[in-house]
Amino acid sequence: MKLHYREFGATRPGPPLLLLHGLLGSLINWQRIARRLEGEYRVIVPDLRNHGRSPHHPDVSYPSMAEDLVELVDGLGLEEVVPVGHSMGGKIAMWLALTRPERVARLVAVDIAPVRYGNHLASVLDALLALPLERIERRADADRLLARRIPERAVRDYLLQNLVRGEAGWRWRADLRALRDGLELIRGFPEVPEGRRYPGPTFGIRGRRSDYVTPEQLPRLKALFPLLRMVTLDTGHWVYAERPEEFLAALRAFL
Repeated sequence: MKLHYREFGATRPGPPLLLLHGLLGSLINWQRIARRLEGEYRVIVPDLRNHGRSPHHPDVSYPSMAEDLVELVDGLGLEEVVPVGHSMGGKIAMWLALTRPERVARLVAVDIAPVRYGNHLASVLDALLALPLERIERRADADRLLARRIPERAVRDYLLQNLVRGEAGWRWRADLRALRDGLELIRGFPEVPEGRRYPGPTFGIRGRRSDYVTPEQLPRLKALFPLLRMVTLDTGHWVYAERPEEFLAALRAFL
């Protein structure tokens, strides 16, 4: 799986940062942060499988998505990286750290825990799959139709980044069918072998107004990542987009 990626600050020394987007996102989500960091760090930002410009595949398991990152890192001739993963990307980063700890110099998980979440994303994917692309002339048409099922404008704007126009008309850049069929895997987390831990420095950044990392989930995080440090910013789930300056300050302090 040859992931599409962009690179920033390529000449900077030290383990590169690997910025990982969430479900239905793409590397575009991290570009603002990457540009702010490229003067200090080498930064690699991939499109994960079934997202952006990366290839599609029906296997959406976290072990497979983590191995995509190993292939990317190997192809760049790197020994270690610092994964910084948001939401689904954070779960991929966690699995990479737990199964390939020698490749992870430090770990950063943004507003996510290694637990099973609810099934609210099923309705989002169903709404996207139900859009009649053949009836859409402009992006505004898609937004109007999607608003019937997803009233939040910011959410629609995020989702419609995946809608692109080609010679044959509008199409989804993300593989919505693979993601919908594999949603049970995505909202869960693989079973971790007894005694498996990531021994390296781990940093969690969560949003105070988000319900993705609750006090009840902290014991599980600390059991798998015993060197965990956690900070809370006054945001929702989109921590780095809502408070970029505070996010960058917290990340730099950890690094």
